[in-house]
Amino acid sequence: MNRYPVWKYAIIVIALLLGVVYTLPNFFGEAPAVQVSSGKATIKVDTGTLQKVEDALKAAGVSAQSVALEGGSIRARFDSTDNQLKAKDAVQKALIPDAADPQFVVALNLVSRSPEWLGALHAAPMYLGLDLRGGVHFMLQVDMQAALTQRVEALTGDLRSLLREKDIRHGGISRNGQNVEIRLRDAQQLEAAKRLLSAQFPDLQTQDVADGAEFRLIASNKPEAARRVQEQALKQNITTLHNRINELGVAEPVIQQQGLDRIVVQLPGVQDTAKAKDILGRTATLEVRMVDESTEARAAEQGGIVPFGAERYLEREGRPLIVKKQVVLTGDNLTDAQPGFDSQTQEPVVNLTLDAKGARIFKDVTRDNIGKRMAILLFEKGKGEVVTAPVIRGEIGGGRVQISGRMTTAEANDTALLLRAGSLAAPMEIIEERTIGPSLGAENIAKGFNSVTWGFLVIVAFMCLYYAMFGLVSGIALAVNLLFLVAILSMLQATLTLPGMAAMALALGMAIDSNVLINERVREELRNGASPQAAIHAGYDRAWATIFDSNITTLIAGVALLAFGSGPVRGFAVVHCIGILTSMFSAVFFSRGLVNLWYGSKKKLKSVSIGTVWRPDGGSAVKAD
Repeated sequence: MNRYPVWKYAIIVIALLLGVVYTLPNFFGEAPAVQVSSGKATIKVDTGTLQKVEDALKAAGVSAQSVALEGGSIRARFDSTDNQLKAKDAVQKALIPDAADPQFVVALNLVSRSPEWLGALHAAPMYLGLDLRGGVHFMLQVDMQAALTQRVEALTGDLRSLLREKDIRHGGISRNGQNVEIRLRDAQQLEAAKRLLSAQFPDLQTQDVADGAEFRLIASNKPEAARRVQEQALKQNITTLHNRINELGVAEPVIQQQGLDRIVVQLPGVQDTAKAKDILGRTATLEVRMVDESTEARAAEQGGIVPFGAERYLEREGRPLIVKKQVVLTGDNLTDAQPGFDSQTQEPVVNLTLDAKGARIFKDVTRDNIGKRMAILLFEKGKGEVVTAPVIRGEIGGGRVQISGRMTTAEANDTALLLRAGSLAAPMEIIEERTIGPSLGAENIAKGFNSVTWGFLVIVAFMCLYYAMFGLVSGIALAVNLLFLVAILSMLQATLTLPGMAAMALALGMAIDSNVLINERVREELRNGASPQAAIHAGYDRAWATIFDSNITTLIAGVALLAFGSGPVRGFAVVHCIGILTSMFSAVFFSRGLVNLWYGSKKKLKSVSIGTVWRPDGGSAVKAD
């Protein structure tokens, strides 16, 4: 009656082993580290960079616990923050000889001390939020008026090109605040321009005003279109910030909208505030220029004087290239950039999509310069580098451009990423900055850990006193619930915050409620005269419906918090929902396995250790053995 088949015990054992393995990394703590990542899209961190870092540390006499190339960055771990700071200075001097043109990002960070064998099993500790780990908090204000101004500037250029194409004569196009003014010479041209704008620019609203013998057509964004421009600017800025913060190696950064024009950025574990500010302010823009192929330019590539109207830039291989100063196309005309492969050579490439204005310009330029070289330059922090300089083989229309040039797949991905969201849609300024030290985070962890520990011990003590052996089983099931909860949070790489630790303490109280229902149901069956084996069987079976109903209703509330909450509320909801699911497994499936293992093999069971079972008349029916 009360026996589990072998496969159920196998599930319990496997679940326990997985729980232990994925919980272990959380007990090793974090080590101060120096992280080296690429400062430019064309610079890669590789084994050569790793050797330079090791040589710099050796020369400075700083001993590192480990120095390894992890993903796209190098992480050097140290035993103290003093050695960490010394190492950062030494590595910066070795890798960044010119502070005005940094090739690498050298930042302070905290990394896990978990052993390699756990890493091989993809077992990693939970991410800790800013309130537990320490780090930096920024509030950024987005200049929405600048976003609207950029949109109007782009519309002004598009309108000028479109009116010229449709042969609509005008007396000039200018921007006046958030409006575009078009001067037209007669009513016929005015009506033609109004029809064109209505057909081609549905987001614009127009108003015509007589101005002497001429007319002025004033175009402006509709209110809903202006709101859409602002929303898109905010979203692009958030996407750009996500891409840039990846360089700092921050685990689970918080980047979210607050209000209509503000962005909150929280970087747990980051100690280098100045470096974080530098990364947040990065820009990456694209320029297309023609290569200067004159005799003077060829001589300048060998070290001669650069001709007037040209500039010298370096290609990816380090060779100089002379390009004209005149910019053919900019990244403002870029609508998308995706990595891919050339259909003929199968080499990695970057596929660019241009807007209508950019497509027209590119078509004209490629038609007029067949056989000549065109340079595509990537600018970061004011420094430009040539990504590729292909020869124009024919006219390229349709607004689709392909960048190639002996790139690796990773380089194509990185270049596309920078071009796609490398620049901010609107300027931002930091209006609030806070730094939370690791010591304060450690204090919060200690307080949260103590609350969970003491709550657990008090609950187990009460259960053992009140329910005897069944209380001990409930306590073990509660410990297993906590083990599974931490393991799942670690496997999901969820971020644990102080509200999350509060949810963990609450989960313990809710988990024990299921065991109380089971134990009381078993007592009720014994009180009604059932045999011990029958009472155990009926207690678990009949309590299950109540446990399921109560947990499902609570889970619905948790899912609602998860769906509609944000920030601390969302962190609380994640732990709350996972805790409900793990409690249903541990309180019912696991605890019954223990009870079956202890009592199930006894054929002539006369009593069970579940405390004193009182009769309705006040007498005791069964006592704890």
